[in-house]
Amino acid sequence: MATFFGEVVVAPSRAGVDDEESAEEAREETPEDREIRRELEKKREVEVLWTWKSAEGPAGEPLVCSRFIVAIGHHAAAFLSSFILDSVCWEVVGVVKLWNEWCRTSNATNVIPTDSFCLFYRLISDPTVLLCQCSCYVAEDQQFQWLDKVFGCMQKEGLQVTILSTCPVADYKTQESTLTLPSPFLKALKTKEFKEQVCCPLLEQPNIVRDLPAAVLSYCQVWQIPAVLYLCYTDVIKLDTVTVEAFKPLLSSRILKSLVKDVSESTKILKKLLTTNETHNNIYI
Repeated sequence: MATFFGEVVVAPSRAGVDDEESAEEAREETPEDREIRRELEKKREVEVLWTWKSAEGPAGEPLVCSRFIVAIGHHAAAFLSSFILDSVCWEVVGVVKLWNEWCRTSNATNVIPTDSFCLFYRLISDPTVLLCQCSCYVAEDQQFQWLDKVFGCMQKEGLQVTILSTCPVADYKTQESTLTLPSPFLKALKTKEFKEQVCCPLLEQPNIVRDLPAAVLSYCQVWQIPAVLYLCYTDVIKLDTVTVEAFKPLLSSRILKSLVKDVSESTKILKKLLTTNETHNNIYI
């Protein structure tokens, strides 16, 4: 199946698998096995809790949202915390609770950069502007739930989505040596409906995007929502200033320009976040 950005995905095949063998395996499942499977599926359910009462909309009506900014991963979340979010201008309106093999979130809103969390904010002066910081890992079998429960409450008409995330430089496919690349660097991928100018070069084929960033962008493509993904390729795993500040060219974009805080103050906030992160790591070493 070919996707909108040129990736070719080969569907899994069961060729060569004996039907009788599959039927025998299904018959071997005991009631206890089925109960365990049901409990595990229930435990892996994604729950979205809206703390803003009107977020559910009157009589189940969808939210009117003009801009939805999604930061996926610790670096992207730290960028929004430093350069966009302000406790005076924004308020927490929702939280995602989920569990999988790699993370466990809670409904806490007082978090630090190293926590696994997924929080939603709204701009107080313009409630149609929503922002999401998602630093937790959303497993493949949980991505549809996340998309369905988050976008399911939003009105699609007039919505524009901006996604920020990071990716290892080792995953970047190029004819050049990755050792000569000026890491970190930004690449963009957009839906057909996104007509604005992007803030960096477009991602070249045969590169692909994975996990939740790909799921969000694909969802927007299917629903014909203007959306752009800014992917920062970095060779650093832990939270660091250089990777976070690699997103700074986006501050001049139409979507983020009106939301930017004082840059000098933002730099101080970023240093404070990194100091908190380093202190937290030292405690748990």
